[in-house]
Amino acid sequence: MMKRALWQGLAAGTTGVLVMTLGEKVEQRLTGRPDSHVPARTLERLTGMAERPGRQPVPVNLAMHVGQGALLGVLRSVMAHAGLRGPWSSAKFGVVRITSDQILENATGVGAPPPTWPRRELVVDLLHKTVYAFATGAVALAARSGPGPGQRHAAVRPGRHSDVGPLPRGRAGGH
Repeated sequence: MMKRALWQGLAAGTTGVLVMTLGEKVEQRLTGRPDSHVPARTLERLTGMAERPGRQPVPVNLAMHVGQGALLGVLRSVMAHAGLRGPWSSAKFGVVRITSDQILENATGVGAPPPTWPRRELVVDLLHKTVYAFATGAVALAARSGPGPGQRHAAVRPGRHSDVGPLPRGRAGGH
């Protein structure tokens, strides 16, 4: 499962980034909002690359933007393979995506916590990350095969019950 989840997740995350970026470009044309170079600045700080204030490092921005989205797609693929599928799971994954950004941006001093942002910027960022999460989830869902271990467990008796223990090992991981 893990090897398949890795490649499917990279594809799902990359697709999610492409969909999110297209949405961002449309929104920027409508609102006049400029490109953000926070991803580039974050990657520069994480890797110790030279920072050049006033210069917009577009290739570095793209590397961080796509790289982070592709890598996080692996997690979404693992979620789908485990049986965490559908809109609720994509919404949960959206929180992971936003949290990933915030950890990296705040730890490097490039970003500030979202409660300090102008409300409009916060809404725009949440919208774009939600698009990413649902697009990534749709691709991850399409790529998986058969019910996941969690779904097979739920088939024993739907819902959470203290008297339904784990499935035997042979049934939990196999397809």
